[in-house]
Amino acid sequence: MVTAADRAKGPTRTSVWLGGKVTRNRRTDQPDGLDLDKITAATVRLLDAEGLAKFSMRRLAAELGVTAMSVYWYVDTKDDLLELALDAVMGELALPAAEEAPAAEDASAPESSPAPGSSPAPESSAAAGRESAGEPGDAAGEKTGRAAGHETGAGPEPGAATAARGADADWRVRLRRLAAGYRSLLVRHPWVSPLVGVFLNVGPHAVKFSVAAQDVMRSADLPLRGRTGGLAAVFQFVYGFGTVEGHFRDRCERAGMSQDEYYQQAMGTISQQPSLRDTYEQAQDVIAARGGDTVEEMRERDFDFALDLLIAGIEAKRGGGAADGPGGA
Repeated sequence: MVTAADRAKGPTRTSVWLGGKVTRNRRTDQPDGLDLDKITAATVRLLDAEGLAKFSMRRLAAELGVTAMSVYWYVDTKDDLLELALDAVMGELALPAAEEAPAAEDASAPESSPAPGSSPAPESSAAAGRESAGEPGDAAGEKTGRAAGHETGAGPEPGAATAARGADADWRVRLRRLAAGYRSLLVRHPWVSPLVGVFLNVGPHAVKFSVAAQDVMRSADLPLRGRTGGLAAVFQFVYGFGTVEGHFRDRCERAGMSQDEYYQQAMGTISQQPSLRDTYEQAQDVIAARGGDTVEEMRERDFDFALDLLIAGIEAKRGGGAADGPGGA
């Protein structure tokens, strides 16, 4: 375990994945059945149930029925454990199969990770990420994709990749799957979004997600210099959308109300304010125009339309022609 004196002597570690002790094996005097996987799973459950603000090593130890020092045998700090939990839930994403990169592609150029606060995952680390991360979780993010009216599940078989590229459609399908899955993850685990901005997110599951997103941008035939911008446009949007959605759902649950009840109460309060009457009437016109009878339906329409706009923008920038540069059409 790292003490305060140790920290004063050495530099601060930037990530649990870039140094420090992570112990998977149980010490002889440790409780039976306790291991790092069990500790990480309990961390995720507590964060889901109680939120990031209430999480502590003492609370975790009580949940596990052990002492806090028993937990510290496996990790150095609470931050290390939060980082492990963050990567563990990234493993819930069902990633589409990647297309084979063109032979002429410059695979040595690193591309940025799509998630805010993430570090680049260069192509040289892709194989290591795939091998060390294990299999991704089941299609936990597919519900959102189905609700949005998009096909979800596994991507095409590698043998069909060339035909899909020729049809000029597969990258859009895969991009929608990744976007829907990432959004669903942020909604299921509201504590993820603040941690994404704090940690580097270079764990094995995060790397697999980053590589999958890079493969989509490569398949979209964006100019090399524009791929990081394409990733940022899509996944910064999804990050913001999913963060707000997750926090709204969490707020409604804590208030003991459905999303529709909460929304109607808020709109009713606004409608009764004389100074906001014009704003309310304009908002009602916009809401009626976009369609949807429930908050969920309205949100799905907004997400779909916004993602359509982003895909259209990527399509306009494809091919590396005149659009490859600042101010391009």
